[in-house]
Amino acid sequence: MPKVLISDKMDPNAAAIFRARGVEVDEITGKTPEELMAIIGEYDGLAIRSSTKVTKAILEHATNLKVIGRAGIGVDNVDIPAASAKGVVVMNTPFGNSITTAEHAIALMFALARQLPEADASTQAGKWEKNRFMGVELTSKTLGLIGAGNIGSIVADRALGLKMKVIAYDPFLTPERALEMGVEKVTLDDLLARADFITLHTPLTDQTRNILSAENLAKTKKGVRIINCARGGLIDEAALKAGLDSGHIGGAALDVFQTEPATESPLFGTPGFVSTPHLGASTTEAQVNVALQVAEQMADFLVTGGITNALNVPSLSAEEAPKLKPYMALAEKLGSLVGQLAHGALSGISVEVEGAAAQLNQKPITSAVLAGMMRVHSDIVNMVNAPFLAKERGIDVREIRHDREGDYHTLVRVTVKTDAGDKSVAGTLFGDAAPRLVELFGIKVEADLAGYMLYVVNEDAPGFIGRLGTTLGESGVNIGTFHLGRRSAGGEAIVLLSVDEPVTPALITNVRALPGVKTVMALAF
Repeated sequence: MPKVLISDKMDPNAAAIFRARGVEVDEITGKTPEELMAIIGEYDGLAIRSSTKVTKAILEHATNLKVIGRAGIGVDNVDIPAASAKGVVVMNTPFGNSITTAEHAIALMFALARQLPEADASTQAGKWEKNRFMGVELTSKTLGLIGAGNIGSIVADRALGLKMKVIAYDPFLTPERALEMGVEKVTLDDLLARADFITLHTPLTDQTRNILSAENLAKTKKGVRIINCARGGLIDEAALKAGLDSGHIGGAALDVFQTEPATESPLFGTPGFVSTPHLGASTTEAQVNVALQVAEQMADFLVTGGITNALNVPSLSAEEAPKLKPYMALAEKLGSLVGQLAHGALSGISVEVEGAAAQLNQKPITSAVLAGMMRVHSDIVNMVNAPFLAKERGIDVREIRHDREGDYHTLVRVTVKTDAGDKSVAGTLFGDAAPRLVELFGIKVEADLAGYMLYVVNEDAPGFIGRLGTTLGESGVNIGTFHLGRRSAGGEAIVLLSVDEPVTPALITNVRALPGVKTVMALAF
């Protein structure tokens, strides 16, 4: 009989679910790391919340552990690479807190609109400053959603019930899904210019970090009120403070901060600022939901082998895994590449396989493409839930299998459909194991996809490579590999080069200033 340890306080119904499914369970909470190391070897599963830190040292003692289940979204307290090396599946429950977090965003919006915290403090201090607190109605105001996925869509639904107009910026939101939600899909600049209230519902990635930067905050409507219950780091907090002080920003409410616990902040005490200590998921219902979900998922895995919301393994049978593993690595890199490079609203994606790839189960390959593509914008995506998230956002996913033999013995092609046109990338396996890019947006190019990379589109002209190399050298950047491709002599050319450290904004600015450069982007794999 499988045996599970619940090491953090959790709803008692979670233990009941394990027992009902034939899993033995112990509820032992509050253990020190050393005490946990001493007992973890007895268990096949470990159910946690945020208190238990599953470190490499603890995993080294977990000789029988097969699965870790996190009741909640964040898995910062789990060493996922170490768990993967041990063959331990790591699961979370990414959707159990959705309603609770959405409701908290709405609550903070009301708090800002009617200055509730300040009015409460004033009244309880015996001041009765009735004329000091002049609020605004939510009715007929424009709410701008940055992120229209699971939580964002719930906020939209509640806001529409309040008779607000809702506009949304989300690269993965299709026009059809926007129509179904009753929102207007807009660009980020349009949202900033029009919104009376802005709420953020996106994870923290390289693409979303400081999405409300000083530059973007300056583009907002005067008097805008901003709410963030998603992730710290999405807003430049210093710029937010400056905007509140100047009066350009009418109010701000943060449940999350760049540094947590946020025991001090320049924002504290600023007029018009409301804060809560990361309470988005803190309701009785949400804590029950995630506890029950993690118990169901872990029991299903231990009893039947089913995998749900796993962060480090795809859904694969034991027979398929060895053959598909290199193809999935290739597919994920192609998906990540197109996710980082394709601009415009995404409405569809097709995954084509030919040659040897056409003889395999295509579903895991497609899932790997979607995971790579959507992970650029979301930190909860994996090969298990990527198809669900794509469907939720209304993205049309097509699988195409060709029996023909092409230039390569095996080929995977990914094409995305956007309002800026179709974009396609293709890759193959060298020696049936090493992923290699062979085509990028119609241009033949042979390149590895690894580490930090710089992508440059330029006019094919003599001397450009030398100028580019000089610019990189003067910036102190060491080149690892250098790959070239072009449509025709004198036409559009592509440079893909790997560098030893992350590409900085200053380097991008310097390269963009070179004659003939059309596009410069930083990539990471």
